[in-house]
Amino acid sequence: MTQSKAKKKRMHVKRTKGKDVEKNRQSSPFSTHERLTKTKKESIEQNFTKHRKHNHIEDD
Repeated sequence: MTQSKAKKKRMHVKRTKGKDVEKNRQSSPFSTHERLTKTKKESIEQNFTKHRKHNHIEDD
């Protein structure tokens, strides 16, 4: 696969200056964002409003 321009540039800097810029990145060994799953009530409400948006025309 081809490499992106940014990766080529990082590799070039590492080769020429011996400086690894990837080590400067702020990284943590765990995920910093919260994973929130919907509660049962929220999922039911979403399903209700989702199907309610469809305009079903009933012929009488």
